[in-house]
Amino acid sequence: MYPTTLTQLARSNPFQTPRFLMKPDQQQESRPIKRKLAAAAYAGAVLLLNVCFCPSDADVSCEYGSNKYYALCGFGGILSCGLTHTAVVPLDLIKCRIQVDPVKYKSIFNGFSVTLREDGLRGLGKGWAPTFIGYSMQGLCKFGFYEVFKVLYNDMLGEENAYLWRTSVYLAASASAEFFADIALAPMEACKVRIQTQPGYANTLRECAPKMHAEEGLKAFYKGVYPLWLRQIPYTMMKFACFERTVEMLYKYIVPKPRSECSKPEQLVVTFVAGYIAGVFCAVVSHPADSVVSVLNKESGSSAVEVLKRLGPAGVWKGLFARIIMIGTLTALQWFIYDSVKVYFRLPRPPPPEMPESLKRKMGLLDC
Repeated sequence: MYPTTLTQLARSNPFQTPRFLMKPDQQQESRPIKRKLAAAAYAGAVLLLNVCFCPSDADVSCEYGSNKYYALCGFGGILSCGLTHTAVVPLDLIKCRIQVDPVKYKSIFNGFSVTLREDGLRGLGKGWAPTFIGYSMQGLCKFGFYEVFKVLYNDMLGEENAYLWRTSVYLAASASAEFFADIALAPMEACKVRIQTQPGYANTLRECAPKMHAEEGLKAFYKGVYPLWLRQIPYTMMKFACFERTVEMLYKYIVPKPRSECSKPEQLVVTFVAGYIAGVFCAVVSHPADSVVSVLNKESGSSAVEVLKRLGPAGVWKGLFARIIMIGTLTALQWFIYDSVKVYFRLPRPPPPEMPESLKRKMGLLDC
């Protein structure tokens, strides 16, 4: 019934959807027991969030999939990526320095100590401007185009196929969005790494960008785009697919009531937890390519293949612990901010996907 290649992809997918599920009455019997385990902690977090953030439950402000919807999703991406990446610039700086000079910067704490001793407290903020600009542009494309491609691919597959292969849709939509997001990010990422990893080269974006252009031309800003794709596309595919499926499982097995009965603050707690879980996997998947990007942007005459050979199997994992802390926190905050923007602007937020009635009848899960 489905194309052979897509069927094989779905079967090999680590997040694949089981083709046959328990009947609804069997599911309902097992859920209450599992959900009670996390109810106390969940209620406490929601109570705190209700005090700080309690949005209105008014009707949505625009239609799902409209131009206004995509524009506001892009704005949410600007805030979620630009603000969070800028907030962790000190940790990112130490991570990059560990990757390019592990002899001098032996660990996170040693890296902070050396940087403070040589550059002072102000030195920890090096590269904040290209970080903010670059990741704001990346967030605009990443989240905005993800919503565009997700709707496009779902429409192409149809309701039943879109449900059965929803993880493949998440993977394809996020990969498509990240392709364009990295083109927007590459120039500022090159400036950021050059500022952070080459002492004395430049201290600000205004100094760095003209100097790089004078020395190497436009190539200096885009020579890292291929390693960026290698780093960011797997990262983003994991980020979106893992997040979407984790949200689905949290509502199914942990949260003590359906999403439709949860308040907006309760839904944002689930968003944050799912985002952190996704962030840990993202850091591990994308770290080797991140090491190559850091070294490549520091050096002017090397290629990605040369850097990879020189680093070796052990070298590409330098700075992983720092990156797990950074990316886990970043991803959780990004999803939280992004979802908060949707709540604030009253954007449509569809519930976790459910099996269509027509598919339930085909699989014998409903009485005809």
